Amino acid sequence: MTEAFFYPLAALSVLSALGVVFASNPVRSAMALVATLVLLAVFFVALQAHLVAALQIIVYAGAVMILFLFVIMLLDLRQDSGEGGRYGIKTVAALSAAVLAGVFAKVLWDTAAGPSGVTADDFGTTANVARSLFTDHLVSFELTSVLLLVAIVGAVVLARRDDSGTGEL
Repeated sequence: MTEAFFYPLAALSVLSALGVVFASNPVRSAMALVATLVLLAVFFVALQAHLVAALQIIVYAGAVMILFLFVIMLLDLRQDSGEGGRYGIKTVAALSAAVLAGVFAKVLWDTAAGPSGVTADDFGTTANVARSLFTDHLVSFELTSVLLLVAIVGAVVLARRDDSGTGEL
């Protein structure tokens, strides 16, 4: 990965991660997290780890973020009801999309030219990822799934409305 490719991509990743932290609307924060996860997948593509990049998009940017958005909508945390500032957001989104399209074009061009980094031959392959995930990182993998389950159950309990008038859940 060249420096000319790494630094702009790293800057976009940091900006989108800051968007996660500083967004006042939870839905916008979740969408900034999706952008961060997609940019992380671009790093994996640049490292010739195409399987890991695909898993990053499918599992994290896809399935896990759908669960997060479901919980956010269930909790009804909407705060942004005004229409002000929409043109600024659209401009930033259009510029970001153009930069991201350029980054993807650069990655595809470099990938077609052949590998440029020094990585192991089996880096990012299905067998290597499975071996690592289910041997070295099995406990972390299972704890993450339990943590997500607990978070969703907790959000459902917090979002439950008190209809009886007793003040108890």
